[in-house]
Amino acid sequence: MTVVSAFLVPGSPLPQLCPDVPNWQRFQRAMQQAGVALKASEPDVVLVYSTQWFAVLDEIWLTRRRSQDIHVDENWHEFGELPYDLYSDVTLANACIEACRAQGVNARGADYQGFPIDTGTIVASTALGVGTEGLPLVVASNNLYDNAQATEKLAAIAVACAAEQGKRVAVVGVGGLSGSLFTKPIEPCDDRIVHTEEDAWNRQVLALIETGDVDGLREALPTYAARARVDMGFKHFHWLLGALGGRFQGAKVHHYGALYGSGAAVVQFYPC
Repeated sequence: MTVVSAFLVPGSPLPQLCPDVPNWQRFQRAMQQAGVALKASEPDVVLVYSTQWFAVLDEIWLTRRRSQDIHVDENWHEFGELPYDLYSDVTLANACIEACRAQGVNARGADYQGFPIDTGTIVASTALGVGTEGLPLVVASNNLYDNAQATEKLAAIAVACAAEQGKRVAVVGVGGLSGSLFTKPIEPCDDRIVHTEEDAWNRQVLALIETGDVDGLREALPTYAARARVDMGFKHFHWLLGALGGRFQGAKVHHYGALYGSGAAVVQFYPC
């Protein structure tokens, strides 16, 4: 089995930058629990897709072996810096690029000093404890013109390339749930989902994920994405679905809650 574990995690830096806020600290703890489960599945590499790494012209893959720098989030810069030191599986990333091209997907690599790694990839890798020399990443960009089907195809390509190289993979989709944020300052301890309708939609979709009801999810997701203003149309979930071959046994929600009004969850999927 090539895919040995799969996870949906938020890309917000608030849990990492503000660990003293109880509401946000729970996310950090849940991601650490997910990291333990990820490592227990003994992958050789982690396939990462973050909604925050935007691409337009091509599908871009990170092909720099080691990316090391200090990042400041463009939205939450007042809370501090995000240092990172991440390793990539360049051999697998280059294979993904060639496989994309063979299937008619324009793709290229990003390999230069100071390439701006996005917040979501940084916080997810840090909290999960991946991206080390012994457990490298393959990171795919979020092409803004790709729809759900194209994103699933991208993940399937990456898994097929890993299988050809005999590598076990963990798959991580980085992004949020409902997308509404508070537009005025709030006390972090008072954080909640902005709209009750969005909260209800989040819970409904998470319940379908927990039971592994893929048919129910495919029917509900277009409406969910529109009604709850879901982060990038929930493409990070479609990345996971494509990697999992369109099905999974079920899932465990380690934590669900609010991040400055938006919805987010840490979810562990059980591959078939």
